[in-house]
Amino acid sequence: MNEPVVAFDLGRMLIGDEPPLFLLEIALRTVIIYAYTLFLIRWIGSRSIGQLSLVEFLLVIALGSAVGDAMFYPDVPLIHCMAVITVVVLLDKSLSYIVARNRKLEDVIEGISVEVVRDGGILWKALKQMNVGHDELFEQLRLKQVRHLGQVRAAYFETNGLLSVFTFDDPPARPGLVIEPPWDVSKPTEFRSGATVREKRRLACVQCAEVLAFSAGEAVPTCPRCGAEVWHEIR
Repeated sequence: MNEPVVAFDLGRMLIGDEPPLFLLEIALRTVIIYAYTLFLIRWIGSRSIGQLSLVEFLLVIALGSAVGDAMFYPDVPLIHCMAVITVVVLLDKSLSYIVARNRKLEDVIEGISVEVVRDGGILWKALKQMNVGHDELFEQLRLKQVRHLGQVRAAYFETNGLLSVFTFDDPPARPGLVIEPPWDVSKPTEFRSGATVREKRRLACVQCAEVLAFSAGEAVPTCPRCGAEVWHEIR
């Protein structure tokens, strides 16, 4: 049976029952968990982080966990918590210092910006490599007041997971895949490869946003750019 906790026991509060060498084990444990967490966060991608850098995000969750336990668990000595916090801050400072002076390491840890739209077309292979769906891309574009992809000169997913969008300065009369309103609200007329177009119209590939003009009676092919079979009518 556990002994009752004696309030304000300074020995328990500050040091605990472990030998002083245990502080080195805490430091090693912290380094291992820090590195493993860094790897996992880098693996899931920067879109889960928001406006914080990866290093800043890791610092927040590491300090939050270390600080919280010592506040209300009586069996966690303060000196152990302080050791964890110190190691985490030192790791953060060291990593920030190294990253600021090593571009290659910065790209490995923070990632790189990825172009996902160019001249109204979707770079669908880049999206696939990032595990980003079209719905997520279109949502980000709509938040930038983009109604169709013909407006977009370039769009990049930045290292913090946000999308930067550059539209044409003098919008030319160019068509593009319609993304407003969202397709689950009002879906454009859909055509599949092999279907026959009854009247002259322009269609956009759903996967890469390639735009082609069709004459009445012409059969819809697979997309010559990406091989997709689904097209939407451009209104």
